Amino acid sequence: MWRTQRRYNADGSSYAWLARSSALINHFYFYCVDGDFGPFFLKFATYFPYTAKLCINGHEWAKRQAAKAGIGFEALDNGFAAVDDAAALQAICDQLGPQHIDALARKWLAILPHPFTAEDLAAGYAYGITIRQAEFSLTQMLDRPLSGRIFFDQVIADNLHVGRPDQVSLIFNRRVIRKGPHATPGRFRTRVITDGVTPSLHVDYKHTKIKQYHKLGKAIRTETTINHTGDFGLPKRLTSLPALRQIGFSANRRLLGVQTISRNPIRGADAFAAVTQPIVTGDGNRIPGLRFGDTRVHALLHALLIHRLLPRGFTSRELRTLIAPLLGKHPADITAGQMSYDLRRLREHGLIRRVPKTHRYQVTDTGLQHALFLTRAHDHLLRDGLAELTDPDPPRSSHLHAAARAYQRAFTQHAQYAGLAA
Repeated sequence: MWRTQRRYNADGSSYAWLARSSALINHFYFYCVDGDFGPFFLKFATYFPYTAKLCINGHEWAKRQAAKAGIGFEALDNGFAAVDDAAALQAICDQLGPQHIDALARKWLAILPHPFTAEDLAAGYAYGITIRQAEFSLTQMLDRPLSGRIFFDQVIADNLHVGRPDQVSLIFNRRVIRKGPHATPGRFRTRVITDGVTPSLHVDYKHTKIKQYHKLGKAIRTETTINHTGDFGLPKRLTSLPALRQIGFSANRRLLGVQTISRNPIRGADAFAAVTQPIVTGDGNRIPGLRFGDTRVHALLHALLIHRLLPRGFTSRELRTLIAPLLGKHPADITAGQMSYDLRRLREHGLIRRVPKTHRYQVTDTGLQHALFLTRAHDHLLRDGLAELTDPDPPRSSHLHAAARAYQRAFTQHAQYAGLAA
């Protein structure tokens, strides 16, 4: 705000001077509900020049216009989860412009008390509307919400480079100058922030930020927030809103355009579930899954790797001969019913197939891939890793053992400190 200061001439005489400074002042908040915009608030400062702040939500405006037009929809916080006519709703969203916001402000300024008197208004003193902050969002609903978190975690892991200057220039379609007197200000970085259990990806450009996160477990949300219109060479007046809208939505789509993933993690999750989860057949029979880590399942997967080498396949007797030593048993201790149970599990989960008109089975390509990966993960990752972590006196130190002990000591010290502080 502006304050007066006493300054002095060379001869010692004083004069008044206006200077900008900070001060703690009172504000009046008005929380209102408008027929077109829904809930919003106006905040008035009590100190000259009596600035005011108007905060609105464009999604609320769009929801009310859609309801008036008879368009059915399902709301998703600040967005839409489903809509009967997507094209008609998009047309409504595209209509929101400066004239609607200006009309809202003028309407409520005529209703609410504010610092300007009738004489001030008659003399031409009135509020002009500028853009302090504008947010533009793109919400992509997921047809399989439970897989959305897995997918988004992979997106974050594979796109930590999007904050680099070369990538930022692509996203915002602006030239980034790294050195010299006209270097582009700001830090270029990608931040991954975890709020509770919901991670979010953040990309910065000057005073503008893009945030991407998994919204309410149902959608991927991409938001561009512009805090300074000058970052894009635009004035602060409300008339700049259409141009900012174009910049914001283009940035959202460009970010999605430069993002790539090295693999589809949902496919991996589906493949793992297809092997380990039970199957219910069309006639209602339940086929148990092949639980990862189960001793019998581990023996079966080991046996499949050997039987894959047999061109004529294998029989139930041959499979029993192989898995019995792996289970510490004699082949005679495993009944024919138990082998039929195992063969059915392997067949229904797509790991083996029966040779037509025979009692022999062959390992499928899927069975070979799954058996090889799961057995190696069990033997070389979990078993070895847990051995390093749980052995109180290992024959030699390892990075995993040292890291686990260091973490445990740090956690214990933190708990003790928290207890003392409490």
